[in-house]
Amino acid sequence: MFWQADGMHESPEDLEWLQRLLDDSYAAAGPHLRSIINEERRLHAPGVIAEMGAMRVMALATTTARGEPRVGPVDGLLYRGRLHFGSGASSLRFQHIRARPAVSASVIDGECLQITVHGRAQEVSPAEDQGLASFLKGVYGREAWDSWMSALPWARIDPDRMIAFCNQAAKER
Repeated sequence: MFWQADGMHESPEDLEWLQRLLDDSYAAAGPHLRSIINEERRLHAPGVIAEMGAMRVMALATTTARGEPRVGPVDGLLYRGRLHFGSGASSLRFQHIRARPAVSASVIDGECLQITVHGRAQEVSPAEDQGLASFLKGVYGREAWDSWMSALPWARIDPDRMIAFCNQAAKER
């Protein structure tokens, strides 16, 4: 059973997994990052879910065949504790991840919020995951989903690392 109050679609196991990922990532962070993202600013799993909401613009980095980085905006959607995104079937973004699935992505809201993930993009099929399809329909609306969005390729990021912080003082300015 997934908790869907306030847009949350994570199971207790998803929350536990996400918290472990955040804890392990923070423990492996260097001293500079830990001096900026101290315990007071650190987001824990429930905070990541609350801050992400249904959708946030996310900068997604892929690499070309020559190893050159490419970054561009996508809709970042948090579902079951993992970031998802879609793009055009012929997009360079999906060409890159099909050949080289290593990606990095960041959701950034000025000095207020930052959620960064490093991992591998894995194509997913909402047609084969009714929960994901329902979530995406809820975000984009049935008309858009049925008319063109369901035909897009979709992917989730299977993260190796995730760092997240919220700067409450910047939010209050």
